[in-house]
Amino acid sequence: VMSSGSNYCTQALIYVDKEEVVLWMNTVGPYHNRQETYKYFSLPFCVGNKKTISHYHETLGEALQGVELEFSGLDIKFKDEVMQTTYCEIELDKAKRDAFVYAIKNHYWYQMYIDDLPIWGIVGEADENGEDHYLWTYKKLEIGFNGNRIVDVNLTSEGKVRLIPNTKIAMSYSVKWKKSDVKFEDRFDKYLDPSFFQHRIHWFSIFNSFMMVIFLVGLVSMILMRTLRKDYARYSKEEEMDDMDRDLGDEYGWKQVHGDVFRPSSHPLIFSSLIGSGCQIFSVSFIVIIVAMVEDLYTERGSMLSTAIFVYAATSPVNGYFGGSLYAKQGGNLTMDKQMFIGAFMIPAMVCGTAFFINFIAIYYHASRAIPFGTMVAVCCICFFVILPLNLVGTILGRNLSGQPNFPCRVNAVPRPIPEKKWFMEPAVIVCLGGILPFGSIFIEMYFIFTSFWAYKIYYVYGFMMLVLVILCIVTVCVTIVCTYFLLNAEDYRWQWTSFLSAASTAVYVYMYSFYYYFFKTKMYGLFQTSFYFGYMAVFSTALGIMCGAVGYMGTSAFVRKIYTNVKID
Repeated sequence: VMSSGSNYCTQALIYVDKEEVVLWMNTVGPYHNRQETYKYFSLPFCVGNKKTISHYHETLGEALQGVELEFSGLDIKFKDEVMQTTYCEIELDKAKRDAFVYAIKNHYWYQMYIDDLPIWGIVGEADENGEDHYLWTYKKLEIGFNGNRIVDVNLTSEGKVRLIPNTKIAMSYSVKWKKSDVKFEDRFDKYLDPSFFQHRIHWFSIFNSFMMVIFLVGLVSMILMRTLRKDYARYSKEEEMDDMDRDLGDEYGWKQVHGDVFRPSSHPLIFSSLIGSGCQIFSVSFIVIIVAMVEDLYTERGSMLSTAIFVYAATSPVNGYFGGSLYAKQGGNLTMDKQMFIGAFMIPAMVCGTAFFINFIAIYYHASRAIPFGTMVAVCCICFFVILPLNLVGTILGRNLSGQPNFPCRVNAVPRPIPEKKWFMEPAVIVCLGGILPFGSIFIEMYFIFTSFWAYKIYYVYGFMMLVLVILCIVTVCVTIVCTYFLLNAEDYRWQWTSFLSAASTAVYVYMYSFYYYFFKTKMYGLFQTSFYFGYMAVFSTALGIMCGAVGYMGTSAFVRKIYTNVKID
């Protein structure tokens, strides 16, 4: 399999005996900061004597994730055993020694690839009292083959050498080949951690969330059936009374606001853009999770990110359709294409803005996470030449197919005053409470997702993620419907923003949880890793919030239309 535009074949190969096997050096960095990585040769390691082969060209996803493959210079041939051989010497002057000591103090370890299989090794270690520092100088590789394929690689670091200034340190390696019964398809299984991901707690949390869904759906259907039936009965009874009685009768509740409930929301431009973006994020999550369930995306570097970018660009019409039609329904100015631009660029601008800021720190640190200029240009081109035109197509379709305001009730010319209500019926309070239940249904899954992203676990249980996404959507819709029903009963017709925000407030709780996770579950330190963590967590939380908000609004909107279609308005 050739990687795109590559002049050197790097994917898993079928080898013949004595064929060259390339050992790529990737990155080195502190164990506790997974994202803080540097080029392997930024430490004063020496290169093997085999002359370098043509450089490895990375994919878009790899470039964004800071993969920096460099040839190690070690001469390895398929099924060809190598006894311990010195491949180069490090002349240890003061500067080089300091670099190594710093790396050892900060638990630096490095990553290499043979035939796309990752191998990790530690740079060195200090003795108990931390005075002497030792470098591991001997890489003992044991490679398992099945037929003519490489299926397993193990690295043992040996040869502890004390770091003394102005000495020479010889670096050596050996290669041992052994037959293995591992099938080529299953060669990644040893990197997965079933005891962590398929833990009882994981199953239990899914079951727990599931019970909550049943409870909430029951609650919503009860409100719909009982309360609304009562309300309808009362309204039809009142029609039989004479006018005098009816004027004195205590009319209250959601029927009162029928002339205002379909009034356009405040700031319709931003509102419709948020809803469009939310629908797009939902469709991206859904499609990417399905692709990840079918294809094992975790076996290839950067493929998850590349897939997500591609799917995001391809689903742009969804954004245009929902955003454009909602804006048109709310009587937005159709000649202006402001909504389309804001809708198309809201999420990319947020992500790119954060990445740009973190990139400055990465460049300052000389980290391999610094995004190359060419990659930035590529991402901008995707935004302007793929996302924008597709969004335009969606917007035109949305305005023409479903842009007419076909509301079941007429909107009154004059907005009615909103009566005083109890403090807990205020939209602000409803918004804060709305996010608690959706957050409760996902927070255990958040722990697993965070751990696979910020620590060294490979996330592979996408079936769980799918279930959690479905549960999250159901819970969100149920919660916002209940909130909206209470709000309308208090004769407050500002339900659009309330339904969006009460669902989106889940994001605030997720971000608060990420603070807890940072301080109690990780040992990260340093400006780069901290800003990386909180920057991208903010992006993740915001995207999640916009998605939940859009889902909540869509569900509530259907609910509101439903209850007002059945009302007999005089």
